[in-house]
Amino acid sequence: MSQGGAAGHGAAKPQDRGWAWMVLLAAVVLQGLTLGFPCCIGVFFTDLQHEFQASNSQTSWFPSIMVAVLHGGGPLCSILVKRFGCRFAVMLGGLLSGLGMVSSSFCRSISQLYLTAGLITGLGSCFSFQAGVTVLGYYFVRWRTLANAIASTGISLGFTLWPLLSQYLLDEMGWRNTFLIFGGILLNCCVCGAIMRPIQLASGSLPQSAKPGEEPGSRAEEAQLSSGASPHHPVLQQHTRRTKCFQVLQKYLAFDIFCQNKGYQIYTIGVTWMMMGFALPHVYLVPYAIHNGVEERKAALLISIIGFINIFIRPFTGLLSGHRVFTGRRIYLFSLAVLLCGLSNFICVISAEFSVLILYCVILSIAMSGVGALTFQVLMDVVEMDRFSSALGLFTILESITLLIGPPLTGLLVDITGDFHYVFYTSSFFLISAALFMGISFCALEKKNKLREASKAHLDNPSRYQYSDTSIEPKTESQSPPVVEYITSI
Repeated sequence: MSQGGAAGHGAAKPQDRGWAWMVLLAAVVLQGLTLGFPCCIGVFFTDLQHEFQASNSQTSWFPSIMVAVLHGGGPLCSILVKRFGCRFAVMLGGLLSGLGMVSSSFCRSISQLYLTAGLITGLGSCFSFQAGVTVLGYYFVRWRTLANAIASTGISLGFTLWPLLSQYLLDEMGWRNTFLIFGGILLNCCVCGAIMRPIQLASGSLPQSAKPGEEPGSRAEEAQLSSGASPHHPVLQQHTRRTKCFQVLQKYLAFDIFCQNKGYQIYTIGVTWMMMGFALPHVYLVPYAIHNGVEERKAALLISIIGFINIFIRPFTGLLSGHRVFTGRRIYLFSLAVLLCGLSNFICVISAEFSVLILYCVILSIAMSGVGALTFQVLMDVVEMDRFSSALGLFTILESITLLIGPPLTGLLVDITGDFHYVFYTSSFFLISAALFMGISFCALEKKNKLREASKAHLDNPSRYQYSDTSIEPKTESQSPPVVEYITSI
C-alpha cells in the first residue's frame, strides 16, 4: 500500500509537531547506522587481506559493492516504498543489513563477503536510509528543510563513532565476532522503522490529476478499452507492456532530461567521473597509515576525525550555500570543493606521519562537507522539481557504477606497483579533472545562455532554471505534493 494511504486512521495526523520529532530522531539514527557504516570498513582491510590471502584489488571489491548498491538501489527502493510504504522498507532494510553482517561472520572466502556484506548489507542499508529520508517528507512540511539538515548529522555521527567502535571490537574479539555484533547493531534499523508510523496525508495534498495508487498512463489504457478494443487482444497487450516499461524508465531514469538539458548532462558526467576518485581515501587511508607504521588505533582515529569535523562544517556549508548571494553560483562552489578535495590528497604523498595525516583529514573533511552539502542543491538548480525524482534516479545509478569500479582498479594499480601513493595520485586526477570540467563547462554554458537571452530580449520570458536549455514554468510550493524520492548522500 502506498505511504499516503496506509495510515489506517480516518483523520490526518499532525505534521511538524508531536510524533514527527520522534520520527526525525529515528531518521538521525538511521543515517548513522546506514550511511555511516561503510566508513569503518577500512579498519578491517588489513585483517581481511591476511585472513583470505587477498590482494588490495580483491579486498577493495567488498566495500565498493556495498557503497555502490547503497547508492544505486534508489529506484528499487522507490518502487518498494510506493507499493508497501516507508515503514515496511525501513524494517526490511534493517533485516537485510543484519542478515548480511551475521552471514559475513561465517564467510570462508573473500568472494562470499561480496555477496553477504557487499550486496545484502548494501541493499538493506539502501532501503533503510532512503525510505527513512522519504518519510520525513510526509511528517514535515513547514520544517522540512530543517528536518533534513538535522537528519544528515547522523551521517557525521556515524563517521565519527563507527571506526572507533570497529577498532575496539577488532582488538578485543577479532573481525568475525565484530561482524556478528554489527549484525545485531544494524537490526536497530527495524526499531527505527517501527517508530515511523504511516501517516495519512491531508486531503488536497495529492495532485488532482492523479489519484493515490493510479499509475501513469492508466487513463490512456482506459481510453483504449472504452474505444472497444479487447484488453486480451495480443497486440494491445504487447503495446500496453511496452508502454508501461517505457513509463517506468521515464519515471525512474530520466534519459530524456539527460539528452535535452545540457546543465544536467554536464553535471551528471562530472559527478560520475568524480566518484572514480572520491571514495578512494575512505577505503585506503587506514591501510595506508598502517602500512607506513602508524598504530592501528591511531589509524582508525583518522576516519573519526573526518566525521567529527563534518558534524559542524556540513550544516554551516549548507546554510552558507543557501544564501541568495550564491543563487545560480552553487555549481562553482561545488567545483571549488571538489578541487580542494583533489589538491588535499597531495598532503598524503608528501608525508605519512600521523600529524601530517591529521592535517590532511581536517582539510579533506572541510572540502567533503562542501561536496556533501551541495550535491543535491546543485541538482535542484539544473533540473525542474517536478522531474527531480527521475533525474536523481539516473544520477545515482551512474555514480554507483564508478563508485563500484574505482577502488578495485586503484587497488590493482597498488598491487602492480607496490606503492600506496598511487591511491592519492589517482584520486587527485579524477577529482581535479572533474572540478575543472564542471566549472569550465558551466561557465561556457552560462555565457551561451546569456547571449541567447540577449538575442531574444524582446520575448521577455525569464527561466527559473539558469542552466536549463528550455524554459520551465515552476510550480508553486502549495502545488508540490510530498513525493517518493530516493535520496543518497555523500
